[in-house]
Amino acid sequence: MVKYKWVALSNTTIGVLMASINGTIILISLPAILGPSGININPTAPGTFIYLIWLIMGYNIVTAVILLTLGRLSDIFGRTRLFNLGFVIFTVGSILLFLTPSKGDTGALELIVFRLVQGLGSAFLFANSTAILTDAFPLHERGKALGLNQVAALGGSFVGLILGGVLAIYDWRLVFLVSVPIGILGTVWSLLKLQDHSVRDKNQRIDYAGNIVFGVGITILLLGLTYGLLPPSSGTGTMDWSSPWVISGLAGGAFLLLMFPFVEKRVKQPMFKLSLFKIRAFAFGNIASLLASLGRGGVMFMLIILLQGIWLPIHLAPNIPYIDIPFWAGIYMVPMTLGFLTMGPLGGALSDRYGARGIATIGMVIVAGAFVILTFFSANFSYIPFGATLYMMGFGSGMFAAPNTAAIMNSVAPDNRGVASGMVATVRNVAQTASLGIFFTIVIFALSTNLPGYFSAALTSAGAPQLIPFISKTPPTEALFSAFLGYNPMVQILSGIQLQAPSVYASLSTTAINLMTARSWFSYALAPAVMQSLRDSFYIGALLSGMAAVLSALRGKRYMHHVAPGEEDPSMRGNDDSKISVKAPNTRSHNTNGGMRK
Repeated sequence: MVKYKWVALSNTTIGVLMASINGTIILISLPAILGPSGININPTAPGTFIYLIWLIMGYNIVTAVILLTLGRLSDIFGRTRLFNLGFVIFTVGSILLFLTPSKGDTGALELIVFRLVQGLGSAFLFANSTAILTDAFPLHERGKALGLNQVAALGGSFVGLILGGVLAIYDWRLVFLVSVPIGILGTVWSLLKLQDHSVRDKNQRIDYAGNIVFGVGITILLLGLTYGLLPPSSGTGTMDWSSPWVISGLAGGAFLLLMFPFVEKRVKQPMFKLSLFKIRAFAFGNIASLLASLGRGGVMFMLIILLQGIWLPIHLAPNIPYIDIPFWAGIYMVPMTLGFLTMGPLGGALSDRYGARGIATIGMVIVAGAFVILTFFSANFSYIPFGATLYMMGFGSGMFAAPNTAAIMNSVAPDNRGVASGMVATVRNVAQTASLGIFFTIVIFALSTNLPGYFSAALTSAGAPQLIPFISKTPPTEALFSAFLGYNPMVQILSGIQLQAPSVYASLSTTAINLMTARSWFSYALAPAVMQSLRDSFYIGALLSGMAAVLSALRGKRYMHHVAPGEEDPSMRGNDDSKISVKAPNTRSHNTNGGMRK
């Protein structure tokens, strides 16, 4: 008979893998989804940039906002029940996305709403998977189990890039359909086999005040970050950070989040157990995870923009059609996936034996080093060293993820694992979502400074210096997403010049027009400015990863919650390992707050 712990691992891995794949699968398939064969929307048209932002960030926003609430609900009503519900909701969202009936603006709005449904389902899955595994596995195997689950969570993000590129070649609807059979399998498997081993307290109550303050605060803060990226409605400037709505959202969200700890201190049964941060392993592990996710989340998308919008069009054009570029972008991101898969499971197993501090710290040092190496690449880089750097980044991420999560979850009592799992997932998802806004801002701001000069040089080289006053007005957001989605806005720009300034257009030679409207010219012109902008984001990523490494090193010696006499540990139920004692051996000593250090 298969041990229940392996049933729990297989089921939670399916759920987390499916949710994480869908977090990134859309990034690389957007050209097919938005193109003529998809919903047929022009991403450079006024007012459509908001659709791009919501399609990219909406899924993560709704997931991040409700994770903490679901962690508390799972402690009250049972983790497997909510986990099963997550499979159902996610599958329904995937079916709706596949069946999206409309095109144009209406189709974009439908996709956004259905992605939010998917995000809701993924929140149920993420909030409970870690706690279910912690309940199912004994202490000496927990790191290995969480390691494999973390491979699914973060490795799925990399797999989504490849899968999105492959499926988009055939039909954009397959990008969403692929989740349906997996979701049905996971739903049936969890209903039939998954058991509820959680320690539940029926006397717990939902923290309505905390839910409202945190939910509203994080929502309007993330919305402020999102809408700040939009071009101003006045038509002047690059981003809309001075908008009263954006300022109000950022200030109001920050204020509510600052008030959240004070609210939680006055609630009898808070949703966010601040007392857990008294445990050094829990506090430092979560803060390190926050910084690591801030550094990794946005930069991954920046690398996709670099490959899909700049490097591949230059190196593969005109050998392949642009519709195949997303596929090749996914293929060229494979080294990062391989690096993570190399070290992800091994890192968790090693942490079971040696503890998390050294392994996780070295992992973040490697990631920081990879970021620094990326700053030395030019736009026309050789792929082999670039691929090796991606592998290095994935390898370091694998070393950090599983040991850090295992150390956090080992430090809390069994009846707090649901809320702790929700807190861990909330920290990671909020940071990844905020990271997109932060790095978009960094890159777009840098582009607004660098782009006019590089465009002027490109136009002069093309024999069209008379166009410099017109091209210099191109918004950085339009330039960046045009390259990413495979559009050459020069065709549209030249048509506008022909109408507004026919004498200027008439002065252009046929050779210059043909050169500028060629598929790869815009990528060539944009490349130096993008690379200079990306270097700023890579430096920020290195700094955040370095800070995560320092905090990981300061987490203290190995710490695990001690199960006191009479206290039940769910991981001792339903397994053949139930005879294994969780009491401290002679090499460990109990401390005052219920844990043990090695």
